[in-house]
Amino acid sequence: MANAGVLRLTAWISRSFAHARPGGAIQAKAGKTRLKRQRIGPASGGDPQQLVILLHGRGADGDDLVGLVPVLAKTLPHAAFVLPTAPQRCDTSPYTYEWFNLPDGDRHPDKVEAGVRAAAPVLDGFIDDELAAHGLTDDRLALLGFSQGCMMALHVGLRRPIACAAILGYSGRLCAADSLTGEIVSRPPVLLCHGTDDTVVPFESQNLAATAIAAAGVAVTTVERPGLGHRLDRQGIDAGAALLARALAG
Repeated sequence: MANAGVLRLTAWISRSFAHARPGGAIQAKAGKTRLKRQRIGPASGGDPQQLVILLHGRGADGDDLVGLVPVLAKTLPHAAFVLPTAPQRCDTSPYTYEWFNLPDGDRHPDKVEAGVRAAAPVLDGFIDDELAAHGLTDDRLALLGFSQGCMMALHVGLRRPIACAAILGYSGRLCAADSLTGEIVSRPPVLLCHGTDDTVVPFESQNLAATAIAAAGVAVTTVERPGLGHRLDRQGIDAGAALLARALAG
């Protein structure tokens, strides 16, 4: 992500880093899959009262979104933040990672959906483990995803048996949109933010996702960022922080 370092990290972040724990599954546990991750404790220094899991996009790792943490921590000083690294190394860049592989760059919707479904059990189990590790329940959880991470957050978050507090999706798309009404289990509020000049995941993906999510009975808010490419900006982050403040209040 081009602007991951939105703000210089504060010292408390460096003291809070940790490593991986096992993941599990949506339909069947995948206990042997391990995701490397960073854990960042609450800025307040106390026990966490909320948990925000940030999911990076293809060609990055858990460090990619760490610059968002100080911004979000201003709104949620009692929240813990967890940044997993996706399970697969990228074929084209072996030092970076992806949630699922698209052979030969084939982005046909069926290929993308298959990739998301294959990766979903790993993320779902990871969420379970992090909630347990922090002593929190799903209503204290928010998911934030960028690009492939957005696809994963939407797919898993809307299918978990207990709703999380919110899902924030940036520069991504909704996979398996035609199946959502028959598969949806949870209906947390969703925010979708997308740049109009995105050449990686077209801006039109936001409207398609919002329409399908709303049709499934989910409250969805869209944020259009004129002239923005495939990246995050401060306005979109602030919009997400505002939703988190409402969804995780108390």
